[in-house]
Amino acid sequence: VDSCSLLASFPFGVCLCLFSSMSVLLETSKGDIVIDLFTDQCPIASKNFLKLCKTKYYNNSVFFSVEKDFIAQVGDPTNTGMGGESIYGQLYGEQAKYFEDEFVKELKHDRKGVVGYCSNSKNHNASAFYFTLRDSIDYLDGQRTVFGVVAEGLEVLDEINKAFVDDEHRPIQNIRIRHCVILDDPFDDPAGLAVPSRSPSPQRETNPHYLDDNEDFGIDVEGRDPKEVQEELAQKAAKSRAEVLEIIGDIPDADIKPPSNVLFVCKLNEATESEDLAIIFGRFGAIKNCEVIRDWKSGDSLQYAFIEFEDEKACELAYFKMENVLIDDRRIHVDFSQSVAKLWKGYRTGKPESYEGGGGSKGGDKRGGDGGDRRFEIRDRSRREGGDSYGFVFDGGNDGGERGRDGHDRKERKHKKDKKERRGDSRERRHDRERRYDEDRGRSRGDDRRDRDRGRERDRDDRSSRRERESSRDDRRRDDRDYRRRDDRDSGRRRDYR
Repeated sequence: VDSCSLLASFPFGVCLCLFSSMSVLLETSKGDIVIDLFTDQCPIASKNFLKLCKTKYYNNSVFFSVEKDFIAQVGDPTNTGMGGESIYGQLYGEQAKYFEDEFVKELKHDRKGVVGYCSNSKNHNASAFYFTLRDSIDYLDGQRTVFGVVAEGLEVLDEINKAFVDDEHRPIQNIRIRHCVILDDPFDDPAGLAVPSRSPSPQRETNPHYLDDNEDFGIDVEGRDPKEVQEELAQKAAKSRAEVLEIIGDIPDADIKPPSNVLFVCKLNEATESEDLAIIFGRFGAIKNCEVIRDWKSGDSLQYAFIEFEDEKACELAYFKMENVLIDDRRIHVDFSQSVAKLWKGYRTGKPESYEGGGGSKGGDKRGGDGGDRRFEIRDRSRREGGDSYGFVFDGGNDGGERGRDGHDRKERKHKKDKKERRGDSRERRHDRERRYDEDRGRSRGDDRRDRDRGRERDRDDRSSRRERESSRDDRRRDDRDYRRRDDRDSGRRRDYR
């Protein structure tokens, strides 16, 4: 009886016993998985897998796709299923990046734990591979190269199959291969194989929609929609970052929100003024404040501005209409402001209108909103009055508080005056630059004109000298003719004399 026919009549498990196999242990964040490789039936695929494990290529790689009750994919450094390269590509170059399919009729997808290579087309195998998560996926037979089967750790595959994933089948909490341990390798190392001394450093997850393998959800995800879970995780991550910013003093409050009626405009021309932007953006609605930000020392424009509208609808309309509009030969970029600088001012001064006017976050703020009848407020006298200590002001009504406010107002007026003077100085400097530019252009034009005049004079001199040379040449010719005539007469006289 033919051996292949005999093997085809046996169950898959019996075939595994008849085939020689070598083992690899994968330590994952969900547990350990032992894979038996079909080194005799698929030598190219098995050798590729073993040598990639030996070079620590799979260490810290992430399961980029887990389709429930179907397959779990891993082994692509780009986490897309389109990247990665084989060990042959690392050794022999781009032409060997992929290797050929190895289809064996007896190796089928008829049980959970079958291991095969992810391939987008024929003979397109690289590094990414998959585990089957259920029995009888027979439509993959003859389509993908099967090179191994899970010998131990099927319960780990069950845990991976339960992973909470998004719409693209990416697990919300990363599932990572931490280490690969080769239990038996029948292949010799090819020439030029470089084995690193340590594993590559794991890349920390920066997308707020996903969690690292060592992070906990912190919320109940059982039976919930993946989109809701992702949104809640993103909000939780944003709040955590805001709390850190509050601790280090970058923002006044973790729950603060940027104003919704202020636009941020950048990529401006240096010559664009605040008045110009106020006129251009004023057609969408009333503007409370429009300011081009300038360098505090030189007064030069930093080429961005903030525009505050009285109405949020006007702000939204300007946002949609003014993106990429040409102003002073520059295509501007418009976005909603994320700055809370004015809100900081409200916190420092204790003025509710400053806090709310900047588009504040929470109504009834604890430092000066509409919330409650405050009897005491704490003031920083070192800021207000030049003192060295903090003090309480009963209802804000003592003379020290009034003097502090007056001093602060004087500083505000002085700051505005200095700002106006710097703006005037910058305008004068710009006019000086333009004047010097015009003078240089006029000087260069005068030089060009003088050069043209000199050229014309040289041309005239050349023409006159040419005429003189021609006239002298004609005179010489006439003289020569006269001499010849005299000679002829003299010779005739001599003949007559004879």
